[in-house]
Amino acid sequence: MSELGQELAEVLGGSADGVFLYVEAGDGWIAPSVFRADGNMVRYYPSEDSAVSEILSDIWYAEPDPTKRWSVMEYVVENDKFRADYKFPDEVDVTKPDIERREAALRAHFGDRKVVYPPIEGMTEWKPSPTT
Repeated sequence: MSELGQELAEVLGGSADGVFLYVEAGDGWIAPSVFRADGNMVRYYPSEDSAVSEILSDIWYAEPDPTKRWSVMEYVVENDKFRADYKFPDEVDVTKPDIERREAALRAHFGDRKVVYPPIEGMTEWKPSPTT
């Protein structure tokens, strides 16, 4: 778990302090979402780092009994200490990732702060033409 925190620090470009990692997992897939408060807003950090997914996969498969593996993990780093909370298949069905579950977890953790997502690469931001 501390290795996960170190890798998240890499993703965030420094310290992992203040990170909120929401993960849904199932057999053969992991869906991590990395967030951190930035003033009055929350920033989403795309998890393009395959090491994060590999570490999460190792954590998930560390439980030898497939019926006892978690479905959702919320991993938080505060004051350089981490905590992980889990939900299991009897609590939540994650046959596929669900944005609404993730958004509910975000609101529970950060309240009503605005969440900022980076622009999708290759997309153009359209702006209205100035009126003449």
